[in-house]
Amino acid sequence: MSRARILAFRHVPFEGLGRIEPILLSQGFEVHHADLYQANAAPPDPAFYQALIFMGGPMSVNDDLAWLRREEAIIREAVQRGMPVLGICLGAQLIAHATGAPVRRNPVKEIGWFEIEFTPAAREDPLFEGLPAREIVFQWHGETFDLPDGALLLASSDRCRNQAFRLGTAVYGLQFHPEVTPAMIADWCRQDENCGDVRELETPVDPGAHAPRLAEIWDPVFERWCAAVRSRTLVDI
Repeated sequence: MSRARILAFRHVPFEGLGRIEPILLSQGFEVHHADLYQANAAPPDPAFYQALIFMGGPMSVNDDLAWLRREEAIIREAVQRGMPVLGICLGAQLIAHATGAPVRRNPVKEIGWFEIEFTPAAREDPLFEGLPAREIVFQWHGETFDLPDGALLLASSDRCRNQAFRLGTAVYGLQFHPEVTPAMIADWCRQDENCGDVRELETPVDPGAHAPRLAEIWDPVFERWCAAVRSRTLVDI
């Protein structure tokens, strides 16, 4: 039996899978990457993979970028096929936009550590069940999205209502960044693309402020996601 394959879409070199990648590898998955933002990047064949992950990035889904439109077409195809899809930050906005929901500027930027609250639907969700009522997560975004038709809201906050959703049984969008490590956060703060956001901060971001708790809460969620992907694809690989 061959190993299940996961395809991760990156949008800039410095926003990768973070802590998700070692979990995928430890769970027996083969991890491939798609970097469609690069000139002349070969388009991947989603049919070759058992699940898709769409990562973050400093651009907007509303930008006139042909490669973003290609990613949205891949998302729509995956949703129609019932393929597991996970979107983080920009990735969640791409899922929302691809499935007909508008993406727009959030009233405030969220950059740093902020509290979110899980909804009653999260208590019955296969990935989110058992999580505390509230948790602090890492954020870096200036836009937000409406929920796609039929999506369940799983997490919310006072500063940004739509923090996490599930569409159908296999598609998840997370506005926040549960994948980050302290080293990733420190690197993001040094990137030229992020310097404008960093200058606007009243206090510097502490990369390690809640990192141990982030790993404690979200690593098991990623492991449950791996189990869900495996249960869906075991007969197909």
